[in-house]
Amino acid sequence: MSPAVSRRDSAMSIGEVLAALQPDFPDVSVSKIRLWETEGLVEPARTPSGYRKFSPDDVERLRYAMSLQRDHYWPLRKIRAHLDAVARGAEQPVAGASGP
Repeated sequence: MSPAVSRRDSAMSIGEVLAALQPDFPDVSVSKIRLWETEGLVEPARTPSGYRKFSPDDVERLRYAMSLQRDHYWPLRKIRAHLDAVARGAEQPVAGASGP
């Protein structure tokens, strides 16, 4: 199987992401996931017809960001800056949070 096919098969719809996150974050909603996308916390791929397709990395990034908000009371602005710094290697992930 080619990597493109494999990646496509592992992509999740926003409803599937919601179902994956709700056990740990019961207050999560489709609108919250969309808001976090608008705020730049996650950038899912789009199908030619515009549907969001989230990778496993996108879902883990959301899980990590939501745990920072829930457990550490971080505002979205601080979460976004931290995620960017972790991606650049400038900061380490927060211990005890669901890792990115």
